Amino acid sequence: MGFESHEERMTEDQPESGAGAGVAVAEENTGETRVFTVGERTFVLDKKKAEEVFAAKKVINGVDTMTFNLLPLKYAWAYELYRNMKANHWEPEDIPMNVDIAQWRSTDQLTDSDRWIIRMGIGYFSAAEGIVGDNILHVIREVVTAPELKLVLGRHAHEENIHADSLLYMISSLGIDPHECEAMFVDVPSIVAKNEFVTQISKDLRRDLDMTQVENIQSLAKNMFVFGQCMEGTQFYGLFGMILSLYRQNKFPGIGQMFRYTLRDESNHIELLRQLLMHLVEENPQIWTNSFKEELVGLMQEAVSLEKKFIEDCLPVKSLGLNREDFEEYIDFIADRRLEGVGLPALNPGVKNPFPWLAETMDIKKEQNFFEGRVTDYQKSQALDPVDDDQL
Repeated sequence: MGFESHEERMTEDQPESGAGAGVAVAEENTGETRVFTVGERTFVLDKKKAEEVFAAKKVINGVDTMTFNLLPLKYAWAYELYRNMKANHWEPEDIPMNVDIAQWRSTDQLTDSDRWIIRMGIGYFSAAEGIVGDNILHVIREVVTAPELKLVLGRHAHEENIHADSLLYMISSLGIDPHECEAMFVDVPSIVAKNEFVTQISKDLRRDLDMTQVENIQSLAKNMFVFGQCMEGTQFYGLFGMILSLYRQNKFPGIGQMFRYTLRDESNHIELLRQLLMHLVEENPQIWTNSFKEELVGLMQEAVSLEKKFIEDCLPVKSLGLNREDFEEYIDFIADRRLEGVGLPALNPGVKNPFPWLAETMDIKKEQNFFEGRVTDYQKSQALDPVDDDQL
């Protein structure tokens, strides 16, 4: 039924009853056009125009249309990623918090360091998830033009809403004063510095810009890199590691479960923004100068420095299974993998992963297979595995 077919068909649709019985539908395919004749009406579909619309699909500066026609797909990877993200939908309320609440209220099951890590995690992410979602929806998605890219970016923003909702669920379940969270991302210097690092990058694009200009396309590329590879891809991983370290010690099974689901979502977000950046560069190779690449590496270096200060605030004293130096080395390891993923040189060549056990849960090489893990092996929220204390 495509333009490429050179057949000429005539079909007669003669329903047993109803309007239209006996009307001939003629279809003619010349290779350049397809002509449909229905009764006395003729409709001509122009192959060349269709091909021009498809060719005009671009990451930015593509065909200007208010329609949302996904087909034919030019960026098939984006649609597949969207389908994966949709299939892995989860809801916070489906995860039991009974054990977490009992531990939080206990006087002997947690250390002060354990409680502080949870407070820092909730305090930071309650701000960070909103920053990411807002940037995806109101900056990147506004500039991107291909419908399938807008589709998957919309899903990304939706998942940030779920993550923000999960933090609300954690706060209300544990009975933490929500004003404490507000105070943490306003008063804790390392949280303030991390948020300012990314929000300034976002503000740079919140104005009308001529996206045919090299410097403006570079600003967009920088935004994709900072939010995808520096923030979600590197700065989130310090706390992910700490909270999952507690989870490994049978502490906070509900919160740990939600962070595992969040981590799985984040792996898709990182890949989405990595792919967007790579396709943006492919379509606009003039932006990928040596000086611009050096600028991106410098931004990652700054992100790592800010994250290490944040790790110091999360782990002001030594705690069981939580060593500050190891987490700082882990951030170096993650950052270099992110840089290599977009074709940039590593900051610490040869750095090793100090947490071998985290490979099955967090390591970048395993993120594609993370969907297969026992704890998160489900599709749709109704298939969530219940938390079983005997299996943690």
